[in-house]
Amino acid sequence: MHEYFGGTIRGLEGTALKIGGVEDHIHALIGLKTTHCIADFSRELKKATSVWAAENHERDFEWQEGYSIFAVSVSMLKPVSSYIERQEEHHRKITFQEELKRFLDKHGIKYDPKYLV
Repeated sequence: MHEYFGGTIRGLEGTALKIGGVEDHIHALIGLKTTHCIADFSRELKKATSVWAAENHERDFEWQEGYSIFAVSVSMLKPVSSYIERQEEHHRKITFQEELKRFLDKHGIKYDPKYLV
């Protein structure tokens, strides 16, 4: 899945800098052009990878309805890349949902809990 995800990002004219994750979610550090619309990019990425996963791995595969996207400064590329590499180890200590809630709360970002399932 991660390889296909990266290829799809390149096909959408993005740059896949780091891809990783665990069973229930994926993290991708992606470089986008200033002309990219994040919502359109995300929709096309999810659509293409859903079709591929359903055809090649799990017939009923589908992504959750929502997604989270965060901008990262150049100075944070290496730490974020390292974080993505350590997903399996990291989520033995804290679930993805718990971590995302903490992050959103810490930064005062409002969210609908239905998307955190």
